[in-house]
Amino acid sequence: MGFWAAVVVMILCFAALAKCADWLVDGAVDLARRLQIPAILIGIVIVSIGTTAPELAVSIQAAASGKSELALGNAVGSVIYDDGLALPLVALFSPVVVQIDRAVFRSAAIFLIIVDIVAYCLCFDGTLARWEGLVLVAGFVGYLVHTYVQRRRNPSHDDVPDGPPVRSLGRILVLFAIGLGGVIISSEYIVQSAEVVALGLGVSETVVALGIIALGTSIPEIATCIVSALKRQGSIAVGNILGADILNICWIAGASATVNDLVVQREIIHFMFPAMLIVVFVMLLLMRIGYRFERWKGLVLLGLWVVYMIFLVQQKAPA
Repeated sequence: MGFWAAVVVMILCFAALAKCADWLVDGAVDLARRLQIPAILIGIVIVSIGTTAPELAVSIQAAASGKSELALGNAVGSVIYDDGLALPLVALFSPVVVQIDRAVFRSAAIFLIIVDIVAYCLCFDGTLARWEGLVLVAGFVGYLVHTYVQRRRNPSHDDVPDGPPVRSLGRILVLFAIGLGGVIISSEYIVQSAEVVALGLGVSETVVALGIIALGTSIPEIATCIVSALKRQGSIAVGNILGADILNICWIAGASATVNDLVVQREIIHFMFPAMLIVVFVMLLLMRIGYRFERWKGLVLLGLWVVYMIFLVQQKAPA
């Protein structure tokens, strides 16, 4: 694929991605109505598993090919993009202030902080070994079980979307599946074309991993956030981001390490993990204030992402 052909492919896939994300959100909203559970929970458990599929595919393929920096950088970089770029778009595009489900947020926030710190500690020596990857994967499974048990014991309908489902369960699942499949396929071609464009511009492998590929694999979250916000379903977007953050570290980085030990230069580890932790902590703090996600908070996160990108280009650009 040539440079300009890759640019054209990216543009066409962005258009397809927007429509598929629209179907995905519609299916998620109706599913929340049908099951009578909070939209944020649908976002954390179901939507996030689907939208992080590109990250999982890219990182596992990279790990199997011995490209540890790409595998781990994609997972960590995706968290930074989700919190610093995708989430702010929710606040900027939503016509209403997004309300945060307190119980679900507290549970997800505590777990996210723990896994991020644990992952940094496991990678501190420059290696995420197979057994350490299994620890992260086990943590994700434990989180899903905990979330299910918690909602069974303490059912809440405070964040269930208003109105009856407009489709049958079968049609909801078909719409959800088509939207999800379209998001994943479109994202895959965007990632491939983005790498061609990046290499054509002569950037380093680190910038490709943390900047280009991480952006490409985060596009499903970005698209879902924008569409959810426009449809006044910000809770689904917030849940999607929280779930995607957990999945990127526990599931994607962890599963990649089980394929092959991820050995990355310590300088890179000590750049991307502290950057991720800062963005995540600020994001959670802003959400905790009033359990509302407003535009000024989105602008703070967006500014933090811009600073990160400046440091990334300055420190990791090729000589």
